[in-house]
Amino acid sequence: MKAWERIYHSKITTAEEAIQSISDGDDIFLTGNCSVPQKLLHALVERARANDIHGTTIHQILTIGDADYVAPDMEGKIRVNTMFISPNVRKAVHEGRADFTPVFLNEVPKLFKQRIISLDVALVHLSPPDEHGFCSFGVEVGLTKPAAESARIIIAEVNDQMPRALGNSFIHVSKLTHVVPVNYRLPELPQGEPGELQKAIGAHIAEMIPDGATLQMGIGSIPDGVLYFLRDKRDLGIHTELFSDGVVDLVEMGVITGDRKTLHPGKIIAGFVLGTQRLYDFIDDNAMVEFHPQDYVNDPFVIAQNDNMIAINSAIEVDLTGQVCADSIGPKLYSGVGGQVDFIRGATRSKGGKPIIALPSTAKGGTISRIVPMLKQGAGVVTTRNDVHYVVTEYGVADLYGKTIRQRVEALIGIAHPDFRADLRKQARALGYI
Repeated sequence: MKAWERIYHSKITTAEEAIQSISDGDDIFLTGNCSVPQKLLHALVERARANDIHGTTIHQILTIGDADYVAPDMEGKIRVNTMFISPNVRKAVHEGRADFTPVFLNEVPKLFKQRIISLDVALVHLSPPDEHGFCSFGVEVGLTKPAAESARIIIAEVNDQMPRALGNSFIHVSKLTHVVPVNYRLPELPQGEPGELQKAIGAHIAEMIPDGATLQMGIGSIPDGVLYFLRDKRDLGIHTELFSDGVVDLVEMGVITGDRKTLHPGKIIAGFVLGTQRLYDFIDDNAMVEFHPQDYVNDPFVIAQNDNMIAINSAIEVDLTGQVCADSIGPKLYSGVGGQVDFIRGATRSKGGKPIIALPSTAKGGTISRIVPMLKQGAGVVTTRNDVHYVVTEYGVADLYGKTIRQRVEALIGIAHPDFRADLRKQARALGYI
C-alpha cells in the first residue's frame, strides 16, 4: 500500500461522524452548482434539527436541489450567506432568514484567501484519488478549490461518479480532514430547445461572431439560441465561467477547436459546468478541457488576452441610457452579479472583442417592455452605461459604444418591441433625452 493510500484510509468515516467536526459558530463553505455534497448536507441538517448545533453560517454561491438547510426551523442553527441568489434560497433571502453578499465572481476567492470571510470548514465533493493520491474537484472547481485551500477543516464526499476534471483542479488526500465515500449520480440540469424568440436573438448574435472567436456564455435559452446558429463557424474557442451540453455538440461537430485562441490554444477554459450526465462524461479526464479557480477564469485582464473575445450576458431590463439591471426586480433581490461585469470588461479590452447584453424585448407575455425609460426604483445597476457596448433583442442589435444619449435612445427604441416604441419615444422626450 502506498503512503497516500494509508493516509486516505485513515480518514474515512461516515457523514454523521465527519459533521461532528463542526462547532457552534463555525463558518462553513458549501460547494454548489451540481456538486452539492448531499450526504454531508443531510447530516448537517439532521444535527441541527436535533438541536445539536447553533450559530453556524453556510457561505455559498449557487446550489442545485433541495435546500432544507434554509428552512424556517434552521433559524438560530444554520444561516445562509449566498453570493448569488439561486431559486432554492430566494424565498429565505426575501423573508430575511438568509443573507446576500453582492460581489463580482472573480473576487469571491479573495474573500476566502484574505479571510474577509474566514472559513472554518469546507464541505466539498471530489472524484476518487488517482494513482498519486490527488482528487479532482470535478464539476465545480472555480470557487470550491480556493475555499478548500482557505479552510481549517476539509470534509470531503468522494464520489465514484464524480468526473475527474483536469486543470488547476486537484487536491491531495493528505489535505483532507475527513473522507466520506459515496456513490450516487450527480444532479442534472438539462436544457430545453430554444424557442423562436431565442433563436431570433441567437441569429443576430451569431452574425457578430467571426471564425476563430473565443466565447463566454452561460446556460439557458438565449445561449442555446446562439449555439444553434454557430454550426457553420470554424475554430471557435471557449473561455467561460461555465458551460453546458450545447458546447459538447459543437465540439463533436468540429466547430469548437480552440485552435486560434491566443490564450490556452486548443483548450476549453472554465470554472464549472451545469448540465447532464453527457456533459459530465465529456469532461471526465478530457485533456481538451481545463478547469481553473474563478479568480483566474474571470479575471478581466486574463479574459482580455483572448483575441476576439465574445461575451454574451443577459439582463432583466435596460434603460434608454444603457444601464443594465440583471440582479433585481426593482429593490427585490433576484440573483446576483455573477461574472457579467468580469466578462463585459474583459471582452472590452480584448483585441476585436465584443461585450454583448442579450434579452427578449418584453416580459410577462408581452405585456411589459424590458427596454425602459428608467430602471425600476431600487433596481441594481450591474453593468453601467459606461461599460455597455452591444444590446441585442429579437429585433436587432443596438451598438451603444461611443454614442450620445440621444443616439443611444434611438438605437434602443429601434430594438424594443414595436408595441412600446411610441411610448418610449414620448417618455424619452419628457426626460429630455431627445
